[in-house]
Amino acid sequence: MIIGILNSGGDCPGINAVIEGFVSAAYKRGWRVIGFHDGFEGLLPIESGRRYELLTPQGTHKIRAHGGTILGTTSTGNFAVRVNKLGRAQVEPTTMAKAKKTITALGLQALAVIGGNGSARTASLLSEEGLPVISIPKTINNDLCPASDYTFGFQSAVSVVTESIDRIRTTANAHQRIMVIEVMGDLSGWIALHSGISSAADVVLIPEIPFELDHVVECIKARKQAGQREIIVVVAEGARLNGQLITVRNKDNGNERLGGIGNRLCHELEERVGIESRYCVLGHTQRGGSPCAFDRILGLRFGVEAVKLIEQNQFGRSVVLQGLNVGSVPIKEAIAAPRIIHADSQLVRTARDLGIIFGDRAPGSISSVDHTSSTSTDETSA
Repeated sequence: MIIGILNSGGDCPGINAVIEGFVSAAYKRGWRVIGFHDGFEGLLPIESGRRYELLTPQGTHKIRAHGGTILGTTSTGNFAVRVNKLGRAQVEPTTMAKAKKTITALGLQALAVIGGNGSARTASLLSEEGLPVISIPKTINNDLCPASDYTFGFQSAVSVVTESIDRIRTTANAHQRIMVIEVMGDLSGWIALHSGISSAADVVLIPEIPFELDHVVECIKARKQAGQREIIVVVAEGARLNGQLITVRNKDNGNERLGGIGNRLCHELEERVGIESRYCVLGHTQRGGSPCAFDRILGLRFGVEAVKLIEQNQFGRSVVLQGLNVGSVPIKEAIAAPRIIHADSQLVRTARDLGIIFGDRAPGSISSVDHTSSTSTDETSA
């Protein structure tokens, strides 16, 4: 039996762990695995030769600790999902035909697709075309699948952000500054919320909870008046400033992407609070480096589970983590809606009780917490 695997879209820590788990479980069953290079593009023939390789347990052993992906990836290419004249999502028919031809020529009996929202949608379309596909959700944003409690890559990103804020706090304290840290997340605030709680941020601004800048300013002023030296503000790239998404434009192709709210917010706060402020955009450092232990283990489990689904002929499904167990749901269910933060969730309530400000309430309605000794040993221990 010959099966294939590819990863598409943005890279993130843990992809190589999935590949290692997938290859190991496949060879344990006497199967062979073909890995396609650079996402779905690896399914298309090129004049210079093939775009795939035979993956072996020897060649993938211990890659669980490596960041990035040994197969390469791309966020653009020929497999973009478009809506046709009938209102149906589809991949260009000629592209789909070439992919089918490659799969048939190689004798593939299954294909595992590691990817985010866009890749999962393409996988779903391949499944609808009758191809034996398994989807493995991947995103540092943790927003892909409501049916999965976590996606691999998320915990690694949170760890990077938390460590970065811990470092930024020391210089903020030394200069008595406001520091604004912009983090990834697309239109979700999972990275901002988790890293904000773990790093004892003062303010966390996320897309799911609209904020009023007046409330943020008043809360910061109150904390400075109480004697707090530094103020840490964590803002998700998809949070809205004055009700508007902030984007940056690519000079080469004119495309826009989320980003820039950290800069804008920093200048607004400095002007209105009257305190020297700085901003830091952590950017792709959140995607890079070795995966944390949690993501290594989750990636390995996802890879092994994908092989089990293939063994059981359960195609058109997505691997998910539910509680402590890895299972699966139909791909369509996995991509039906994004996984977002609810304003009344237990995690948000916990953050509020810890004194974190979301900017959606006036200071009088927020319980005060003593943050005047933010660098003390007691708070670090707590």
